Amino acid sequence: MDFNIFKSPSLVLAETEQGWEKLMPAADSVWSTGHVAVTMKLRESAADMGLYLESKKSAVHTIRIRWNHSFTRPVTLLGDHWERGYGDMGWSGLQPERVMPWYFMIHDGLSTAGFGVKTGAGSMCCWQVDADGVTLTADVSSGSQGVTLGNRILKFAELVQVHGGENMTPYETTRMLCSSMCEQPVLPSVPVYGGNNWYYAYGKSSHHQIVEDSQFISAMAEGLTNRPFMVIDDGWQISSGTCNGGPWIGNRDFPDMAELADEMKQAGVRPGIWCRPLLTQEKVPESWVRYTKGGHFLDPSRPDVLEYVANMMSRMHEWGYELIKHDFSTFDLFGQWGFQMKGKAHALPYALSDTSRTTAEIVLDLYRTIAEASKDSLIIGCNTIGHLAAGLFEIQRTGDDTSGRSWERTRRMGVNTLAFRMPQHGTLFSHDADCVGITSGVPWEFNRQWLDLLANSGTPLFVSADQKELSGQQKREVRQAFEAASRPLPTAEPLDWMYNSCPSLWKISGETRNYSWNGEAVLGAGARDHEWWR
Repeated sequence: MDFNIFKSPSLVLAETEQGWEKLMPAADSVWSTGHVAVTMKLRESAADMGLYLESKKSAVHTIRIRWNHSFTRPVTLLGDHWERGYGDMGWSGLQPERVMPWYFMIHDGLSTAGFGVKTGAGSMCCWQVDADGVTLTADVSSGSQGVTLGNRILKFAELVQVHGGENMTPYETTRMLCSSMCEQPVLPSVPVYGGNNWYYAYGKSSHHQIVEDSQFISAMAEGLTNRPFMVIDDGWQISSGTCNGGPWIGNRDFPDMAELADEMKQAGVRPGIWCRPLLTQEKVPESWVRYTKGGHFLDPSRPDVLEYVANMMSRMHEWGYELIKHDFSTFDLFGQWGFQMKGKAHALPYALSDTSRTTAEIVLDLYRTIAEASKDSLIIGCNTIGHLAAGLFEIQRTGDDTSGRSWERTRRMGVNTLAFRMPQHGTLFSHDADCVGITSGVPWEFNRQWLDLLANSGTPLFVSADQKELSGQQKREVRQAFEAASRPLPTAEPLDWMYNSCPSLWKISGETRNYSWNGEAVLGAGARDHEWWR
């Protein structure tokens, strides 16, 4: 594999308010139009290359860099997603329009190479590969506007590459790239597992029910030193329902959130809680509001909004919640889901208050605020941008929702996510592929396999189950799963991921296991539970 992103590019373009412009070589490693300049600096160790933008007068939206290259062998490629996966990740051949956020892997039948952007970038970066070369697009806009840097020089990306030898598998090479992209991942000190009430309660719960859930989850982990979590999902806050944002105080079914956390601890679990930090129904200063649609969507470029978010997170920590799951911030800030973004993350026509910083920088400040305010509570980012969360959050919800109503949704979202985000586990963060929703609506013959795979994968395991519906056999298998998930385990490896978007063959603790994700119970079922991909 002879492609090298550290070589001089073939073309550099910039998009300003006036449109696209071609930048010309102006000096060693500098491309310029006179009022916009891009500099590429290779570190002395040649391990990475920084990309820098200068534009004192023009507002800049996008930088695009092209390397012309002819591939001498047929290749297959793997890319990442902007935020969560949507059951659509996998290896495939050249597809020029395919957008691969943050990094991509390329395999030519003999060896594998990977190319990416280091985590914590100052822009939203994606790659495209065609028969004639490779293109990097860096979105440096600030909301709907171009970024106005003034005298500031923006480091908008830092590029890395890895080349695996012929004895390295594509999976091993992908893990190597992920390690090189994140120098200091923040990880939980012990394995994370337990319960979440979403996939059977779907927002309809109470203080009493959460205590009962906690007692059940604790009983399933009887005798285990590493205690399980019980996460209270959406539905506890006063504005739950049509607007599932703040204010972040309990509703009449949850009269005292601090008291509830204490009772959960007494039951033998570690309390967890869900929130949506950028949406609220409460009356806030108009300057905080970016737009209103069913509720107020807040502008995180404002310091006073970050202070509001910090106070919210600190309060949940002070209540006694040891895990805080924050959700929806990417949708609330960009106006679309990751699968809709393609090559343009921004969909909203609204500016941010501070146009001197890129949206990526503003997201980083939001994440940093959440991480610092939560103190020693663990953070799960859901609908968050993993490449910006890495190094700040311990756990990342890496895929769209599984289900307590439809096995097809769980299969598509869960198994695909677990497999293709697995190289990120332990290298970027702890990788949470979402819950096992154990209900009568999901065939147990498949759900028990999903439970077994998650429990033995080395990744977090969350079970969402109404104890009244579980059989004795199901309870025994949940106990076994919790026992496995409570211990540090080697990371499971998908063995057939090069040609199967829903891998069945897995290497678990040195042994190969074969799972069956399809059968009569699936083939005879209709579409349910928002199966929008059909």
